[in-house]
Amino acid sequence: MKKTTILLSVILMTQLFASDLKLPPILEPDIRTKNSLPTGKFVRTGPTIQIAILLDSSNSMDGLINQTKEQIWNIVNEVSRANKNNKDVTMQVALYEFGKKSLPIHTGYIQMLSPLTNDLDFLSEKLFGLKTRGGLEYAGQVIDKASQNLYWSTHKDDLKIIIIAGNEGFDQGHVKYQTAIAKAHRKGIIVNTIFCGDYHNGINLHWQDGAKRGGGKYMNIDSDAKVVHIPTPHDDRIIILNQQLNHTYIGYGREGVRKKQRQLAEDQKNRNLSVGSYVNRTVSKASKQYKTESWDAVSSYEQGNQVIAKELKKSNSAFGDKSEEEITQIVAQKSKERQKIKNEIQALEKKRREYIAKNAPKKDKTFGEKIIKEIKVQMQSNGFRFKE
Repeated sequence: MKKTTILLSVILMTQLFASDLKLPPILEPDIRTKNSLPTGKFVRTGPTIQIAILLDSSNSMDGLINQTKEQIWNIVNEVSRANKNNKDVTMQVALYEFGKKSLPIHTGYIQMLSPLTNDLDFLSEKLFGLKTRGGLEYAGQVIDKASQNLYWSTHKDDLKIIIIAGNEGFDQGHVKYQTAIAKAHRKGIIVNTIFCGDYHNGINLHWQDGAKRGGGKYMNIDSDAKVVHIPTPHDDRIIILNQQLNHTYIGYGREGVRKKQRQLAEDQKNRNLSVGSYVNRTVSKASKQYKTESWDAVSSYEQGNQVIAKELKKSNSAFGDKSEEEITQIVAQKSKERQKIKNEIQALEKKRREYIAKNAPKKDKTFGEKIIKEIKVQMQSNGFRFKE
């Protein structure tokens, strides 16, 4: 009986503190496999900005999540305009949820939905699948997980940012936010905090202190505010161009068909959400941030893949009866079509930005508006410059 009691106590303690235990690699749970997440360490290709978004997914946060869905493409588009040392920026985004009671208690009610990735369709898929449910919001623990478990750059020219948003006390949980932020700060990660509610209430609940300790900015938003999109004379044409752009993608390999279908599915989700979100996604797809070479033959060809015709012939039944030379010609033609479409979208986006600047009310009340404004300041302070 005594042995049984001791054993139960050990199991209970393990469950309560498992998130802080460092297991040997062979015993460490592989959450990337469990959640079908992209894997691989950070490989630098130039100036990089990495952003981890940590969203409170408890019951009252539906508005916050909806704002994030509507404005994620705005954030991508603004970052896409940046360069450093005359080199275009590369963007990676990670997504965590915390505070949902349906998540396991031993994780601290925390789940990584996406690691730092430039697979924007994957990010969109996870964001649109996010649902709320009440629980306990452990800000310190989710910051600790994001800063320690993601593949952050160590290059001095890169910028690393955590954005955490929620509406409860910042000091909940057994991982102190002061300790977690200090560890993130030692890695050169800026921590920005967004309180969903009254500015002064957020201060009282330690959200401002968290930002100060993380070298970031404390902000507050009305999470129930509706995102206002400004219709422009260029939107309809951009939507038509997106449909044409989709026809230039050719899936290859084991994941080609599924990821092509996912691309179309994420288009539809954004279109159902709002015309503005759909147009902004289209603009992102025409930018250098939209990476598809892992499944799209045209992108792979543009990246210099010399055997793409052979891979396409083996994995895509539509090309089984064609020679490799014929396949290469088809892919090359699609590449030309795509570049022409992208150029037109980018030209229209410039006109669209000018139109919105003249007609949009000056405001920064929602998640995306606050984030864009602050990220640009932090990027410029770290040597990034923005194209007009």
